[in-house]
Amino acid sequence: MKSIKSIIIGILLPILFLTSCDLERHPLDEYAEDKFWTSEENAILALTGIYRTNILFNSPEYNPTDWWSYGGLIFLEFPSDNAYDRRGVNSNFYKMSAGTLLPNNDYVNNYWSNSYTKIARSNRFLEGVDQIPTSQEVRDRFKAEARFMRAAQYFYLSQFFQDVPIVTKTLTKEEANTVKKNTKAEIISFIITEFSESAKDLPRFKDLKSTETGRVSKQACLAFLGRTLLAEKEYTEATKVYEEIINYGDNSIAPDYKSIFLPAGENSSENIFSMQYLQDLAGNAMPQHAYPSKNGGWSLINVAADLFEAYQFKDGTPFSYESPLYNPNNLGENRDPRLDYTIYYDKATFKGSIYRCHPDIASPDKIASGQTTQTGLMMRKYFDENFSGNLNSYGTNIPVIRYAEILLSYLEAKLEAGDAISADLLNKTINQTRTRSSVNMPPVTELNRDKLRAILRNERRVELAMEGIRYWDLLRWEVADVALNAYIFGAPFPGAKRTSPTPDGKVDKYERWYVGNRSFRKDKDYKWPIPQREQDINPNLR
Repeated sequence: MKSIKSIIIGILLPILFLTSCDLERHPLDEYAEDKFWTSEENAILALTGIYRTNILFNSPEYNPTDWWSYGGLIFLEFPSDNAYDRRGVNSNFYKMSAGTLLPNNDYVNNYWSNSYTKIARSNRFLEGVDQIPTSQEVRDRFKAEARFMRAAQYFYLSQFFQDVPIVTKTLTKEEANTVKKNTKAEIISFIITEFSESAKDLPRFKDLKSTETGRVSKQACLAFLGRTLLAEKEYTEATKVYEEIINYGDNSIAPDYKSIFLPAGENSSENIFSMQYLQDLAGNAMPQHAYPSKNGGWSLINVAADLFEAYQFKDGTPFSYESPLYNPNNLGENRDPRLDYTIYYDKATFKGSIYRCHPDIASPDKIASGQTTQTGLMMRKYFDENFSGNLNSYGTNIPVIRYAEILLSYLEAKLEAGDAISADLLNKTINQTRTRSSVNMPPVTELNRDKLRAILRNERRVELAMEGIRYWDLLRWEVADVALNAYIFGAPFPGAKRTSPTPDGKVDKYERWYVGNRSFRKDKDYKWPIPQREQDINPNLR
């Protein structure tokens, strides 16, 4: 069988898998379905259409095209306290946590539309795949993949929109215009069943052939089941799912943290499931969006001081601007090595030359308004600094599920379930990420539950930084209304002549660059609004 990456290149899906609106099927008379389901090869093409949906290749992703594309996953860091969208108050990501989220938010609309496009394709696939002339085992696997992809969409819809319609068949326009919402509880019950049953017919990670790179494995499916149970606070059940993944023994923590985000190391067993890109043929434009001006980029992805400050000192003590270990002239000195693997800053080397963004110097990357850094902290993660190709066609994959998340989620589930916490458990989970050879941070020994919870949440933050998971974590922990109600600061520039005072006219105590503020509304922003255009068409969605 071909890999998703190989057949995604240049694919033009049949009209069969196009949709004319979010919840409606394309009219049957525009394609002879009985002539499509004639081979396993056609089924693979259709399945690839589900994996791919509307993802753009070799072109900047101005709007999120999928939960797993770089513009849909990595950019979902923007409404969190990890990052800042250079577009500022005009960014629809910024509005998600700035107290200005409305039903006409284009990015919320895109997530909704793209999810239901993928759901519609999954439904069409499941209705036709039994017709292909192949073994039942192959058909069962195909169906498991499609059910997983559909359930994954409902996972995200349930976590952000909460109450949405469950659609498991193709719809006529009339049906689409009158469909009713299901409750979040009903959706959760549905996807728990879908993930549980699909996992049975999916191959283990170790059994995926090299030609099947990019296709979902049993572990990836179980990982989404674990996420669902964790979010629903079903901690005992979550521990069982994570134990199953761990006990398979197919995945492990890679020694070199940096490498697993680069093309050369993207097929590490730590990366359980990733969005597939291929340089020049089916690449992403993340370098165009993220690179600084000196390298031809748009400086869009800015890291916030909150994330910079989350990285401990090398001795395991919390970061402090008042510590003798802090060096304002080298922000990565004496810090957790993952900081420099993830972030670069003024005077750091990026792509073979010094990055200069100090406000007092003449530089195209000087921190200022316009198409340059807004925080003085930029994202290094994902970038092979020897890459010299087209900035709109970079080939690194985007990890969706890493084994590191499995281990940290397992510890969280055990902690919140009230299970015994031992040194052995810590060594099998959180200390696996901290003590990998390229990181080598002091192991965690804390057994007090409240103290360990804070340590674990911070470890999760720095280990999974800029991977599109922080915003969801803040929502499910129900702390977003605290974490996302504050000023947004960037890097410190001690002694700078040019400063950025806060709205009250004061310069920050540590001379951090003021960028803006978040105003997450506890009564509104834990739940995304269903797009206004959908509500206008179908009153049942109001």
